[in-house]
Amino acid sequence: MRLGRKWKCCFVLKMGERRVHELLSLHLLLNFLLLSFAAESTSMEEDMNALDSLKNLMQNLPQSWEGSDPCNGWEGISCTESRVTSIKLAGIDLNGQLSADIGSLSELRALDLSYNKNLGGPLPREIGNLKKLEELFIVGCGFTGPVPDEIGSLPELAYLSLNSNSFSGRIPASIGNLSKLQWLDLTDNQLVGPIPVSSGATSGLDMLHNTLHFHLGNNNISGAIPPELFSSNMALIHLILDSNKLTGNIPNTLGLAQNLTVVRLENNFLTGSVPQDLTRLHNVTDLIMYNNNLSGPIPNLSGMTSLQYLDMSNNDFDPSEFPSWLQNLPRLKSLIMGSTNLEGKIPAAFFSLADLQTVVLKDNKLNGSLEIGTNHSRQLQLIDLQNNHIEDFNKQYEAFRITIILVGNAACYERGSETSTLCTIQDKPPSELTRNCFPDKCSNPYQISSPNCKCAYPYVGTLSYRAPSYINITALEENLVRTFQSHHLPVDSVSLIKPPCSPFQCFKLTVQIFPSGQDHFNQTMISAMSVLLSSLSTTEAYTFILGLDNYGLESSRKSSNTRIIIGAAVGGSVSLVLFLLAGVYALCQTRRAEKAMEESNPFGNWDLNDRSSPRPQLHGAKRFSFKELNEYTNNFSQANEIGSGGYGKVYRGTLPSGQLVAIKRAQKQSNLGVLQFKAEIELLSRVHHKNLVSLLGFCFERGEQMLVYEFVPNGTLKDSISGKSGIRLDWARRLKVALGTARGLAYLHEHANPPVIHRDIKSTNILLDERLNAKVADFGLSKPMDNCEKDHVTTQVKGTMGYLDPDYYTTQQLTEKSDVYSFGVLMLELITARKPIQRGKHIVKVFRSTIDKTKNLHGLQEILDPALGLGSPLKELENFVDLAMNCVEDSGADRPTMSDVVKEIESMLKSAGLNYMPESSASNSASFEEVNNVTTSSHVCNSNESLDSSSLCNIRKIEPK
Repeated sequence: MRLGRKWKCCFVLKMGERRVHELLSLHLLLNFLLLSFAAESTSMEEDMNALDSLKNLMQNLPQSWEGSDPCNGWEGISCTESRVTSIKLAGIDLNGQLSADIGSLSELRALDLSYNKNLGGPLPREIGNLKKLEELFIVGCGFTGPVPDEIGSLPELAYLSLNSNSFSGRIPASIGNLSKLQWLDLTDNQLVGPIPVSSGATSGLDMLHNTLHFHLGNNNISGAIPPELFSSNMALIHLILDSNKLTGNIPNTLGLAQNLTVVRLENNFLTGSVPQDLTRLHNVTDLIMYNNNLSGPIPNLSGMTSLQYLDMSNNDFDPSEFPSWLQNLPRLKSLIMGSTNLEGKIPAAFFSLADLQTVVLKDNKLNGSLEIGTNHSRQLQLIDLQNNHIEDFNKQYEAFRITIILVGNAACYERGSETSTLCTIQDKPPSELTRNCFPDKCSNPYQISSPNCKCAYPYVGTLSYRAPSYINITALEENLVRTFQSHHLPVDSVSLIKPPCSPFQCFKLTVQIFPSGQDHFNQTMISAMSVLLSSLSTTEAYTFILGLDNYGLESSRKSSNTRIIIGAAVGGSVSLVLFLLAGVYALCQTRRAEKAMEESNPFGNWDLNDRSSPRPQLHGAKRFSFKELNEYTNNFSQANEIGSGGYGKVYRGTLPSGQLVAIKRAQKQSNLGVLQFKAEIELLSRVHHKNLVSLLGFCFERGEQMLVYEFVPNGTLKDSISGKSGIRLDWARRLKVALGTARGLAYLHEHANPPVIHRDIKSTNILLDERLNAKVADFGLSKPMDNCEKDHVTTQVKGTMGYLDPDYYTTQQLTEKSDVYSFGVLMLELITARKPIQRGKHIVKVFRSTIDKTKNLHGLQEILDPALGLGSPLKELENFVDLAMNCVEDSGADRPTMSDVVKEIESMLKSAGLNYMPESSASNSASFEEVNNVTTSSHVCNSNESLDSSSLCNIRKIEPK
């Protein structure tokens, strides 16, 4: 019995001990669960706080962003286990800045804020805290400042797209730490400095062995392309470095990256020979290196058997026969080798390449008879042989469905050949869309008839394609429609339009996306399409940028419709009373209204057959009808749009005579006052000078205000000095551009009647004609000097920041010296290619703090544009800087007159040994012709068969004598 009792006690004790252990374990488990729940709650709270911070710094966020649970119905937010893992808010017109609290979203894997042009400021350094981030898309926004170094501490990042912003500073070397990066796109920013490569403990882009795309074009990257950048273990397929300020040789090591398919080096300052090792790149389809300073022999690229698009134009290669190895490129589609010193005859066998579509060999010395042969490619569309020495061609080629251009060749001066279609440049209207229906006539001017003939507000943007050979417009349209529809987006059709290009290549398409089942897209659809286009960019050979005037966005129409509904409801409640009052009021105001109508419409009483009618005093300007201008521009088609601004848009038009014109069409909501519009026409019709854009006519009917100008083909000075137009302006040419601009202003100030102050001189208002002559344009703010004291408008400060005269700004007294100040800023911009205000610093202050007259070139070497190509005329450049600094003196009284400026620049040209003709007061008319190698008249170049096409008549090969 005692043993049993003892055993029972032990049993009870053992059971108690087990219960204690169980209780302790349960307690520990509960504590763990409580801590885990608390940690999860804290993480969820941090996510919510970060999103609240975003809401405080951004406007136009989706209306669904309400409540305390972002994982429940917040548009653009995706979650996993109650944690925010994705934010995709592309294309919804966000406004504001990105909060530093974005770094608190520790589970975030994807961030896409693209196509929100009003979203800007610096990219917060806290972005580096997102250690799980895999995709970062911030495309087409307004971000500024440097790309933060902390972006290199994102170990999972695979896609980095920061293109089409205003990022400045250097490319962070820390990006080389991103071992999983596949896509790097920093295109179209303001990045400077060299391409970073690793050195010691510092990483660089050469460490990105798994990256497929280096897209660094359209920046201000300088220095040589580092040989260390390339190695045989790289996965790189796209190398895009175009439109920078790269110098030095193309490195031999480029041939090591044998996975490359696209190489773009155009619009730089590269020198030396093209390395023969490039022929090892058997997979390259697109090789583009136009507009550099490459020299030596044209390389034999016969090993590049995949090559489809080859452009080596505008380089300084040794004179050579037409390369025979070109016939060994079986997949070649486009050959562009203008201004490459080619000689001899083109073999007919070359045109038999099966895929050949485009051949551009203008501005060379090719000779002999043009023989295309009967077995030429059925894909062939264009053969451009302008300005060569072709002596003969078969008249049967006129019947070919191929555009052949032989203008400027000896064959076109033979008797009977002058009228041949091969000897004239046919300005063909843009082709219409292929339709299986009759297009609707849309009642709303902002609606467009789709390819399926349905009126709608399209979602509009631009596709910038990286590889020209990849783009098949019809196939791409069909592919985009299929892609949108497969993601359940209501897309009816897609239209891609290739705009008219400058003499150099442009790789852009206008895209219009039309809705299905309705006439517009809502905000959710727009965002979904934008996000999809962002992701497509990483798999296709293009980048999408949202259009500035986007009628596919519903928000603006919705707000206006809401106001209309509210207004109608309120108005209806008092309509009876207003009706009674309106009847009485109308009777009293009839005469007053008629009188006001006469005063507000000075064109209303025009009778073109009655010389006594009160029409404006015009001198050579014609009044066009709306119907005429509509016809000349092909219904103001988007394909003919060549510019836009706050006033409206500019369209290219073709008169019945074949003359090209530029038609400036004001937006209805931004129209000038009618009297002001009349005054502007009268002013422009009175000024005639070779350095002023000529007004040819105007249109004033149907509520439209349009001005018709001469067409100036080479665009703005801004585009040329920034490299965007592809036109290279060396020191001599810039000096002559400055002279032409100064002469135009001197004429306005001293010889126009009455004298005129332009009031908006800037590089975008200086146009370059076919001979690179400067023409002053855009007289929208101009004022006659005899009205300065009478018209109160003249005392209001107007102009463009950076170019604005400080004396005028402080005193509000406008004089001709205000134009002199703006011209001085333009001179500084000419030799630096810098914006007047860059990174918060005004260019005048930069010069004042940098100039050291004890040093060569005044110590300005670091800020001068390398494209000046300075050789011997160093003294003239120093004098040029001194003159510019005189023009930007703070006080107008201390500045020279424009006629003094003209004399100084003429003296510089004479001192440098450059040909010029001084302009006398008697030669200020439009008939004045400069006798120098830049401005040789087109008549001479088209009529003298003995002229060498590489000399006077070839503006891109002109060098100072």
